[in-house]
Amino acid sequence: MLPPELIQFAAIALAALAVGGVVYVLVMPYLSGERNVDKRFEVAAKGQTSLRQRAAVPQQLQTRRRQVQDTLKDIEAKQKKQKRPSLRVRLMQAGLNVKPRVYYIFCAIMALLGGLVFLLSGLSPIVSLLGMVVCGIGLPRWLLSRRIRSRQAKFLTEFANAIDIIVRGIRSGLPLTDCMEVIASESPEPVRSEFVELVEQQRIGIPLPRASNRLHERVPLQEVSFFSIVIAIQSQTGGNLAEALSNLSRVLRDRYKMQAKVKALSAEAKASAMIIGALPPLVMAAVYFISPDYISLLWTRKMGQVMLIAAVVWMLIGILVMRKMINFEI
Repeated sequence: MLPPELIQFAAIALAALAVGGVVYVLVMPYLSGERNVDKRFEVAAKGQTSLRQRAAVPQQLQTRRRQVQDTLKDIEAKQKKQKRPSLRVRLMQAGLNVKPRVYYIFCAIMALLGGLVFLLSGLSPIVSLLGMVVCGIGLPRWLLSRRIRSRQAKFLTEFANAIDIIVRGIRSGLPLTDCMEVIASESPEPVRSEFVELVEQQRIGIPLPRASNRLHERVPLQEVSFFSIVIAIQSQTGGNLAEALSNLSRVLRDRYKMQAKVKALSAEAKASAMIIGALPPLVMAAVYFISPDYISLLWTRKMGQVMLIAAVVWMLIGILVMRKMINFEI
């Protein structure tokens, strides 16, 4: 037989185990529930924090969007305040580094030469005076406008490549000013000269947004306006400049492709308009060489002069209408 002390110890141990089991079964569900409640509180607190963070992100985006909108409004207001460009600005747009006085001297010389040519041709003084006005005012303005359009077309052809240089330079770690200096030294004209002016303005302390706005004044193209807007927004609100300029470069190339496509599709219409516009003067010149007396009635008789003036006016109206119809803006 076992000693009574051992039996008593075993009974006490079994009783303790039984009491412990009962306590575990009855009390642990409440303790685990409290733990679950605590866990739920923690999850709820984390959820509230994440919701607050998620709510803060749209607020930041809204604030950034508001800053961008304010910047765009300021740029649009400045562009609306810009008046018609002066003669000095137009000479800069044409790439002519001359003073307006030189242009006026050129106009006077052209007027004198035109008047002499018309007088030596045997025309009346009134017609010679009109020709003098046309040669002194209209012809120089037309030549200046033609040079401006030609220069802007050359600039637009190379502008997308210049933006790509900036994008690659920024992605490789170069500052924006260094990228512009690369363009100013290696790009073809007229992009090189314009960026040389932009870099020089930065060196004397002019902010980059203001310098890019002056670039738009010298080259009044929508593409340059987009570039100045991107620079202004990035300088005020921050952001990924490389991505923005990359998107701008892609848009410029797409616009250039569309313009080339429209130009190709409208080439036939332009050729037809040129033939229709040139046909009456050519027929008139041919009749004059064949039978001068027959067609001279148009300027020797009063009724013929009226008919000739009316025909010229209607021809000009038709040419302008056809030009407006075949010129598409992208």
